[in-house]
Amino acid sequence: MTFSIQRVSAIIVKDVKDLFKNSYMILITILFPLGMAALLSDSDSDDVSMLGMPISMALVITGAFVQATMMAEEKEKNTLRALLLSPATRMEIILGKSLLSSIITILVVIGSILISKIQIPEFFYFTIMIVLSIIIFISFGTIIGLVSRTVMETSIVGLPLLVIFAYGTIISSALDNPVVSTIVSYLPTESLSSALLELGQNGGFSEIKWHLLNILLWAIGSLVLAVIVYGRRRFDK
Repeated sequence: MTFSIQRVSAIIVKDVKDLFKNSYMILITILFPLGMAALLSDSDSDDVSMLGMPISMALVITGAFVQATMMAEEKEKNTLRALLLSPATRMEIILGKSLLSSIITILVVIGSILISKIQIPEFFYFTIMIVLSIIIFISFGTIIGLVSRTVMETSIVGLPLLVIFAYGTIISSALDNPVVSTIVSYLPTESLSSALLELGQNGGFSEIKWHLLNILLWAIGSLVLAVIVYGRRRFDK
């Protein structure tokens, strides 16, 4: 069966309609990172590394939880099974279910940048890291949605993700444990923040290559894991 833009578009249109039914949850996931960006703007800081905070929030809260909400709603209403029995291919379904979440996440990231008023260094590398990070957290959102039985349960299942990825630095500082600090340093959000700091100090590819590699490996690993979980849990109630 050939790839069909029309089928993907139909899935996206359906998701847009369903999204408005959970508008209060989506509003929270959008306003939280934008609020963080507003606080950063009020601090009058020009430290580009601070930009990692609202962007991490946008990726974790908006990217992961919007996706999780949509996937869990499909399972809760048993409409995911109907989608799988439709003419749409598995790739069309996954792409269609991910595009809307990705677009919303990109808009929130852009909004965070504009509100925080911090200049982006090395836009090319920044874009690559954001795209890879979106893949990571959309994949995690898909996993959360598939393992959750209801939309409300996504908040409980996804809470560890929020705590670990969004507040990794705070946890590391609070525990002051070298093992925890090492583990946290390999998180994609930490690599993103560290890379932004390097770029803000006139660094280039040689300074951020390991951070890029780490984010790339996370993107590949999370995507593979999402496909595996999708294959095992897509028919579950």
